[in-house]
Formats: sequence, C-alpha cells, structure tokens
Amino acid sequence: MPVTVLLVDDEPLVRAGLRAVLEAQPDIQVVGEAADGAAVIPLVRQLRPDVVAMDVRMPLLDGIEATRAVLRTVAEPPKILVVTTFEDDEYVYEALRAGADGFLLKRARPAEIVHAVRLVAEGESLLFPASVRQLAARYGEGGGRGGLGWARLTEREAEVLRLMAQGLSNAEIAGRLVVGTETVKSHVGAVLAKLGARDRTQAVIAAYESGFVAPR
Repeated sequence: MPVTVLLVDDEPLVRAGLRAVLEAQPDIQVVGEAADGAAVIPLVRQLRPDVVAMDVRMPLLDGIEATRAVLRTVAEPPKILVVTTFEDDEYVYEALRAGADGFLLKRARPAEIVHAVRLVAEGESLLFPASVRQLAARYGEGGGRGGLGWARLTEREAEVLRLMAQGLSNAEIAGRLVVGTETVKSHVGAVLAKLGARDRTQAVIAAYESGFVAPR
C-alpha cells in the first residue's frame, strides 16, 4: 500500500511542487490538499492520510494549532510533518512541542522530501540535531533543569535517548550499541512510555527541556 499524504499550505505553488515530487514515487500518493489549517480535521477524517505535510504559518489556523487540533480530536491521527521556510523559526519548535513528528525545509531537495515522508510514515522522527539544539536553546522553556530522574530510565534507556537526541535512527542506534534493531525498538518504546511521549520527537524535546541533554 502506498504512503498517503495530505498537503496543507496556503501557497498553491508550494502544494503543486510537493505534489509533483511526491507523486513521482510509486509508493507515495497525494490524496488531498488544503490551503489552511482550518480544513485539516475534516480532510483527515475523510481521507485518512498516513502523513500530513503541514505549513507552519497560515492565515486562519496555523500549523501549530492545526497539529494540536488533529492530535486532540482524531482517534488515530496521522503523522505530521511540518514544512517550513526557516529552520530556526519559533513556530517550528512550538509545532514540535505540540506533537508534530518532524520538520522539513521548503528548500529541501526532491530526494530529501521523499525521504522525509517515508521516514515519518514508518514512525521514525525527522530531526536535525543541530537545528533542534538551537531551537531548544532559543525557545525552550528552560524551567525543568532537574533532568529526567522521575522517569526512572535504565542506564541503557538513557543511552538510547541520548542517541535519539543526536538524530540517530533505530538502525543507527543498533549499530552504535552493537545490539539488534528489535532490541532498540523495545528500548525506544520503554523510553516513550516512561516519559509519556507520543513519539521520538516528543521524547527528544523532553530531554532537552529537562536538561537531560544540554541544548548548547
């Protein structure tokens, strides 16, 4: 089955460009478009996309509020990939905190766009470690510097979380720790459960904002 995508951007040319890039792939299908975040929920319920490529800045309902609304009201929400012009935008960080699974720059090359959609659809986070560190340092709340002791992570789970914060995939973490991919998936699942995080992105944000991983 192809990965289905809903495009949400107030610029028709951006939507057209993304559609052309994605539909050139045999395993990706664009099932709908919207020009504003206000249209996202009904379209998600109607089309059931796997991924929503969401512009972060839109006139009526921006990508942050649209992300919150989808995650709050849709029983089995799609993955949300924020599409942005500037990687150091405060809106990007707020969208990640709201529950977006990752972000993609509008200037990305076609191959990077395709890779991003596939990666997010598979449940991996799309994080750019340097960018997320800068965002956390600039826009993070910075009030929870007590670490994650309350989560009672094991030594191995803590190690996995640090590697997740570096942007490593499950396969890359497995290679670094010399363990199987299924073992890493198990550790990642335990980390998410203990942190009460929806996905890897939320776990990484928690790691930075708590001081468990230093943003600078």
